[in-house]
Amino acid sequence: MNENNSDFREWLKLLDECKYAKLKEEINEENAANMAEFFEEVPEEKRLLVFRLLTKDNAADVFSYMDSDMQEDILNSVTDNEVHTIINELSVDDAVDVLGELPANVITKILKNVSEDRRKLINVFLNYPDDSAGSIMTIEFMELRWDFTVGKAMELIRKTGVDKETIYSCYVVDSRRKLIGMVSLRTLLLSKDETLVSDIMEDDVIFVRTLDDQEDIAKIFKKYNLIALPVVDNEQRLVGIITVDDIVDVIEEENTEDIEKMSALLPSEDEYLKTGVFHLAKNRIVWLLVLMISGTLSSAIISGYNEVLSSSVLLAAFIPILMDTGGNAGSQASTLIIRGMAVGDIELDDVVSVIWKEIRVGIICGAVLGVINFFRIMLLGETPIAVNIIVSVSLAITVVISKTIGCMLPMLAKKLRFDPAIMAGPLITTVVDSISLIVFFNMARVFIL
Repeated sequence: MNENNSDFREWLKLLDECKYAKLKEEINEENAANMAEFFEEVPEEKRLLVFRLLTKDNAADVFSYMDSDMQEDILNSVTDNEVHTIINELSVDDAVDVLGELPANVITKILKNVSEDRRKLINVFLNYPDDSAGSIMTIEFMELRWDFTVGKAMELIRKTGVDKETIYSCYVVDSRRKLIGMVSLRTLLLSKDETLVSDIMEDDVIFVRTLDDQEDIAKIFKKYNLIALPVVDNEQRLVGIITVDDIVDVIEEENTEDIEKMSALLPSEDEYLKTGVFHLAKNRIVWLLVLMISGTLSSAIISGYNEVLSSSVLLAAFIPILMDTGGNAGSQASTLIIRGMAVGDIELDDVVSVIWKEIRVGIICGAVLGVINFFRIMLLGETPIAVNIIVSVSLAITVVISKTIGCMLPMLAKKLRFDPAIMAGPLITTVVDSISLIVFFNMARVFIL
């Protein structure tokens, strides 16, 4: 990063000194991702000038790494001919990603300046559901016929490979373009020219369908350690591939979405600093309202046990610690279960094993916390022994119940086809608060009244 900053300063100096030839030479030798980062440092009024110093191929690559706001600025500033060049140089999946982030008027400008065939291709991609295999796949893949010889296959790779997303995995199809196998470039290189591709291909091919969910696809990449995965339609015809760089983006998106849901936020695809305050408030207010309204249940429970509180006002002082501990215990369990389900370590069939394990963990944690709390109260004041016992035993029971609820709710959400992440943090805390109060006041009613 320090090296990049040094280069950026040097390039900005060349820009200020109007040494455009030297700047053009240097930036066209730089990595596209680093160049996109450099554009963040370029003054807005000079970005178009610097962008036009890039070669045609480099301009498209750098453009694909820019954030959506900068892409929109560039597209609104360049000529129609330049728009045509940029979009045609982008791979189809990158072009679709760009269009998905831009406003309708800019999309219209783009589609107006691309060829009819490419426009049809882009529209096909745009019609796939969000988060599906079809929406993230690329059509730039190496396809070989089953009756090709190795020599003919290598000739085709040399001729067309430069335009493909990857050539290390080549996919074998029959006369109807149905996927029947896969052969690696290594295998082709080590085979004789007259050998048939069908004789050296692997016919046990892992594939996904166009409508499969991207989160499930990410799990397949992880499980089989893949760098690319073919995508087929309902008739098993090969229509595209998904590469590992696309899956890295998917994993980041899914993790971000889960974190937001676990924090009681509506998911947002925009960067924090580029999101308006009203939009941020809208994403938060819905769950805050739900949690506030559900929190009235706790108030109702407390009101329903006025006679218990009246008999020992000291009980009220221990309500916060009881509720906080229960909420924390439930959140711990739910976080582990949600994570386990996300990476495939825990399935719905494991529900009995999970509950039994969390009950045992809850008993251990609850017993330790209850005993420590008992001696803590004894040391800190002159609380009656009956109240101390009520609080400590209630704490232990609450921890056991919280751990159990914390593991059950995410699995219930999964069973009902909801995202388990919505059952984390704030929601579980709200449920556990109510249960802990009921346990606490009923213990008090038995031992005090």
